[in-house]
Amino acid sequence: MRHLLSLESLPKPDIETILASAAAMKRSRGQPGPLPLAGQIWALLFSKSSTRTRVSFEVGIRELGGNAMFLNAADMQLGRGEPVKDTARVLGRMIHGAIIRTYAQRDVEEFAHFSGIPTINALTDEEHPCQIISDIFTFQERRGPVAGKTVVFLGDGACNVATSWIWAAEKLGFELRIAAPAQFQPDKKLLSRLTKRITCTEDVNAAVEDADLLYTDVWVSMGKESEANDRLAILAPYQLNAAVVSRAKRNALVMHCLPAYRGKEITEDVFEANADTIFAQAENRLHVQKAILAWAVQ
Repeated sequence: MRHLLSLESLPKPDIETILASAAAMKRSRGQPGPLPLAGQIWALLFSKSSTRTRVSFEVGIRELGGNAMFLNAADMQLGRGEPVKDTARVLGRMIHGAIIRTYAQRDVEEFAHFSGIPTINALTDEEHPCQIISDIFTFQERRGPVAGKTVVFLGDGACNVATSWIWAAEKLGFELRIAAPAQFQPDKKLLSRLTKRITCTEDVNAAVEDADLLYTDVWVSMGKESEANDRLAILAPYQLNAAVVSRAKRNALVMHCLPAYRGKEITEDVFEANADTIFAQAENRLHVQKAILAWAVQ
């Protein structure tokens, strides 16, 4: 039994195992194969709304032989104040694994500790590990090993997606440049723990020079709606547009983890010019998360 709670705590060999397994699962999809979740019921406990995460996990569980049960906040006593550890100890006696999409990272970690079943972080305010493993899979599928390459994250560099990119760079040996306004750069305490592979700057042009991958995410994440006007104004100079793309390598990939808000963090023309990569990125959530599920029950 294994947990995927964060990329920070996931060893490099396990990331590499998941990536290799995802490639095999993608190649063999639709063909008879192992069903590591046969006879199992997995619960999706989602306090935050989702399209790609929910669908990819539900389909993945079923393709691996299991059954999926979806519960949102209104379906659970968690929504009425029951402690996470009590919910965990109940569900741990009834189901075989849990996939949690919520706000606090400590809730996922507490659930894993008390439930005694494999637990997967499907997004918290601190990290989004499944997304970034899928993104790396997509990059390597199209450009080869990510080690030694340069990835640029534009926008809110203090968000969960950027944090997971930070830990991926630390584990897998690529350069990560975060281009963000000063108030949207990663916490200094986090940066103090990192190697020189990760750099932060307010200079977009310097960040994207000769980059292999340009990446952006929404500027107003769930739970930040009250800050929307200020965020949009401050982050406007960090838009992923044609001028930015022109400074990267000629064959640089452009990625967005979706949903995308055209005209804000990315322009319509750049999004559509790179739609094949972006929607392959979305599809690969299925293959990578199947690999994560299989890894978790080993």
